[in-house]
Amino acid sequence: MNAKSQNTAPPWVDPDDAPELTDAAFTKGAWQINGRDVPRTEGETAMRAAVRRGRPPGSAKTSTTVRFDSDVIAAFRATGRGWQTRMNAALREWLATHS
Repeated sequence: MNAKSQNTAPPWVDPDDAPELTDAAFTKGAWQINGRDVPRTEGETAMRAAVRRGRPPGSAKTSTTVRFDSDVIAAFRATGRGWQTRMNAALREWLATHS
């Protein structure tokens, strides 16, 4: 038989094409935090806390503009993340000893 066979490629399936997530899929799932199973309510609470943005509610901080010497700012910034919190603590400590 000399008939030429048709060479057809198999249909391409996008590996990133995930099925739609439904409520039913979530009820079947297990909630885990750091590899341990937790109840659904604890998992939902942890998820909400993880995606919460901004300053925590009830914070008593006031935004202001203050000018400090460059070397003072550089010294606090050199301590890494949280330098403003440490600067606030240093000012609070000074107030406690000088009031």
